[in-house]
Amino acid sequence: MSSIERVSAVVAGRRPDRPPVSFWHHFPPDCRFGQHAVDAHLEHLSRYSLDFLKIMDDNRYPTARDIRTTSDLRDLPVLRGDEEGYMRQLDLIRALKGELADKVFLVTTLFNAWAVLRHLVYPSIADHHSPPTLSGPAAPGDRRVSELLAEDRAAVSTTLDVIARSQANFAGKCIQAGADGIFLSVRDDWVDTDANGQNTYDEMVRPGDRQILGAAREGSFNVLHVCGVAQGFHAFAEYPVQVINWADRAAGPAIGEVIGRIRPAVCGGVDNLSTLPEGSPETVKHEVHDALRQAGDRPMIVSTGCTYDPDTVPEENLQAMVRAVREQNLPSG
Repeated sequence: MSSIERVSAVVAGRRPDRPPVSFWHHFPPDCRFGQHAVDAHLEHLSRYSLDFLKIMDDNRYPTARDIRTTSDLRDLPVLRGDEEGYMRQLDLIRALKGELADKVFLVTTLFNAWAVLRHLVYPSIADHHSPPTLSGPAAPGDRRVSELLAEDRAAVSTTLDVIARSQANFAGKCIQAGADGIFLSVRDDWVDTDANGQNTYDEMVRPGDRQILGAAREGSFNVLHVCGVAQGFHAFAEYPVQVINWADRAAGPAIGEVIGRIRPAVCGGVDNLSTLPEGSPETVKHEVHDALRQAGDRPMIVSTGCTYDPDTVPEENLQAMVRAVREQNLPSG
């Protein structure tokens, strides 16, 4: 089977010749766009012969405005989806599509409205992207959004809607540029806090998530990435996507707990936070086998629960992950 046939079989609920496998990490700052970005993605895909390629997007949301007050929030316009920051990603998609044609599915990263807003109100200047933490104190961006919510909840709600509409416009253009789908990153434990209110995600964020996914509905391989420790996992599992990815080991729920009750194909099984950087090749192999055991008769895609840090993860652990999958011989059907 080809990689596309293999992934398509899993999405359709059929067993491929072996489980598909993929994983991803943030590239250095000079590989965010342009030819360096193209080369970095192609090298990563080739080194591990992955079954789908997640196109990373570390380009900033296209605005020159400093967001410091609720008045600044109200001034944000809805974007077309092809402004400079967006266009860099669209060019990357087109270039990778030209190089790979129909060899693998290309899924491009998008962040939901809350994730964008938290960076707009507290921009990060770090050049190194570590995997997201699952616990600890709120990040500065989240604290600032909470302050703005307390000052003017309506202004924040309006801004989240503006950002979601902009991201939806961008999502549609990503599909037009050649992406087979979007990899939408969502996270509700940043949102439904005591400070913000436990229904804030449903009130202000979830409608935008669905708007973004609606704009990508022509995609054949849309992936929902549930980041963090999901408070409403089953609400996310009802989103209109082909695949759902989450940190099943580090954050839960375990694959075996939900495999029989969710519609999207499962993508996960290996812990990016502990096992990959700290474990042995044998431990990685065990997690692959255990994930497939939990999935039972239902086919799944083997991956990490989120990004991994290439500076801390041994090469032999990544190779062990790929090798453990290729050792599987499954009757297709």
